[in-house]
Amino acid sequence: MKKEVNAEQSNVIWKGKKLAGSHSGTINLKEGYFTMENNEPTGGEFIMDMSSITVTDLSGDSKEQLEGHLKNDDFFAVDKFPTAKLVVNNIVKKDNGTYGVLGDLTIKENTNPVTYEQEWSENSALAKVVIDRSKYNVRYGSGSFFSNLGNNTIHDNFELDVNLKF
Repeated sequence: MKKEVNAEQSNVIWKGKKLAGSHSGTINLKEGYFTMENNEPTGGEFIMDMSSITVTDLSGDSKEQLEGHLKNDDFFAVDKFPTAKLVVNNIVKKDNGTYGVLGDLTIKENTNPVTYEQEWSENSALAKVVIDRSKYNVRYGSGSFFSNLGNNTIHDNFELDVNLKF
């Protein structure tokens, strides 16, 4: 059985850090579902609309510049790769309402395993997913690939706070 996610009511908040601070914003969920057995989640699939990426901690020209930068080839190249996909392969119940999740995340045609914890209730699922962007060929400003970046070094890990509604 599939449990469809209400994409319009769900939200994904991203946060990226650099030496001199951080930025945050949103990415829209395009569609998604969990597979269910005996009222328990067992897997699923989720597609994010990368062209919807926005910056929420800036305004005006700074906001527009960073959004454009995130959408261009330096970061997510949304014209070539308009979606990112998470395939949830396994969900294991840890305790009441908490599950361990193992999945494969694809960004820019690069697929890597991800693990995270998910809080589950009848009408929602919450998760914080930490992603190493360098594994997805998103290397701009990465101290792992470039030297002499100084205060402009951007951390490889970024966070997604995911709030799914059913």
